[in-house]
Amino acid sequence: MTKDKIEKNFQISEEFKSLRLDQALAKLLPEFSRTEIQDWLKTGEILVDGKITRAKEKVIGGEEITISASFKDQPEWQAEDIALDIVYNDEDLMVINKPVGMVVHPAAGNFSSTLLNALLHHTPELKDLPRAGIIHRIDKDTSGLLIIAKNHNSLNSLTKQLKKKSISRIYHAIIQGVLTSGGTIDKPIGRHSIKRKKMAVTDTGKPAVTHYRIIERYRAYTKVKVILETGRTHQIRVHFADNKHPLLGDQTYGGRLQLPKGASSDLVDELRSFKRQALHAYELTLEHPTTKKPLTLNAPVPADMAKLIKILQEDAKLS
Repeated sequence: MTKDKIEKNFQISEEFKSLRLDQALAKLLPEFSRTEIQDWLKTGEILVDGKITRAKEKVIGGEEITISASFKDQPEWQAEDIALDIVYNDEDLMVINKPVGMVVHPAAGNFSSTLLNALLHHTPELKDLPRAGIIHRIDKDTSGLLIIAKNHNSLNSLTKQLKKKSISRIYHAIIQGVLTSGGTIDKPIGRHSIKRKKMAVTDTGKPAVTHYRIIERYRAYTKVKVILETGRTHQIRVHFADNKHPLLGDQTYGGRLQLPKGASSDLVDELRSFKRQALHAYELTLEHPTTKKPLTLNAPVPADMAKLIKILQEDAKLS
């Protein structure tokens, strides 16, 4: 097997009898995703006893499998020399502390200066992986930790962990209002019915579960630890906004800024100038794709959020 071409020949044993063909092959070829296997079956790059066979066909045992497959060509994104804050790096994966203002993946209106462009410069071989190995995303104006796979085996392992919800993702956020206790928000999220660029809590949305615990209370705000059970677009922002406690600084879901009574001019200036959601992906825990050992990493909140927290703490002491 080369980086671009896979050549394999083997026989399916009877222990996989009665499984769908794609399910059996996914177990026998854990370094590849089930989607890749299904695509190769459709295109005849995987043959069963020398014939093209449908993914849903049942295995009986003893089938001869011949694989001569290629990975899909990835878009030709440009590598750019952009500094990265690398929290962890080995031959299988990398974890980046993404700064505020950086888009994760090129898209309409943001074709350059993204995390993907930076990754291609730092690690050119990522060009052979879908999305340059980026496993998940966070919003442009959210800071914090992101996982990047560096080979197909890691990509498949980490993607499966994400789907199984076995990757722990912990955020720190500052929300409007003073909470009395932690809790769980279990509300489906989907595309807004009118404002299509926004997400919303909706009965027709996908399941979304957000757990939160109080870290610190201020006079009109609360710092919380947020644990994602699911990973819907804008999930934390939408859930807290729907609960009438939007994230401080959120320009899309935040509504009108609520200023504490008698706030100092420094606090008022800081609150009014904080023009992004106060949200930071603080900690990640995953199973290493090769060693199978748990790996926990964290990154401190960035300077702008740290400054905001300090001023809120000082204001709370004066009350």
